[in-house]
Amino acid sequence: MKKIAVLTGAGISAESGISTFRDSDGLWENLDIQKVASPEGWLEDPELVLDFYNQRRRKLSEVQPNSAHIYLKELEKDYEVTVITQNVDDLHERAGSSNVIHLHGELLKSRSENDDSLIYDCPGDINLGDRAEDGAQLRPHIVWFGEMVPMLDKAVEVVEDCDIMLVIGTSLMVYPAASLIHYQSFDKPIYLIDPDRMIVVPKFPNLTVIQKTATEGVKDLPL
Repeated sequence: MKKIAVLTGAGISAESGISTFRDSDGLWENLDIQKVASPEGWLEDPELVLDFYNQRRRKLSEVQPNSAHIYLKELEKDYEVTVITQNVDDLHERAGSSNVIHLHGELLKSRSENDDSLIYDCPGDINLGDRAEDGAQLRPHIVWFGEMVPMLDKAVEVVEDCDIMLVIGTSLMVYPAASLIHYQSFDKPIYLIDPDRMIVVPKFPNLTVIQKTATEGVKDLPL
């Protein structure tokens, strides 16, 4: 069975109603990104950070996977599929994808601010005073700017070992995730789905660009 590695970004979740931070009306329009997505912001105002992610978690409960998420799940009938996502939502899991790597963490999990191995399920709010078993404050299980991406090595292995790579709904501007495409062998096909006509596309001999949204673009994949 051939192996497919799928790198997904904000574009696939946007079609389910989750705002992206790069849109003009996105999450960060009226908020300094460093205040809610950096270790420094956490130290300065943890209550603001917790409130921001608590709101995102509540919003997540109101949205559903879309047809692009479902398409990736259906691919598992004929391929060994691993989804590598930059998104922190659980829409791939809810769609039924069985192998998902979260590069930037998971909104529905929390962890100790002192020990990143102490990770917990987190379906509801996190409040000041909520503690991990080591006594430290719980924080969102999100990879903030300036922090290590612990799942990156595993993602690289998946891309290096795949027969086909799909890149869906990502601008390829956020590193190190954007570097993953460079681990795909030049002699294997890559399909990039994104409606942004200004996207910087790497030059690969077997790269096919489909300039459509995720839900429309997956219909054009020759799989």
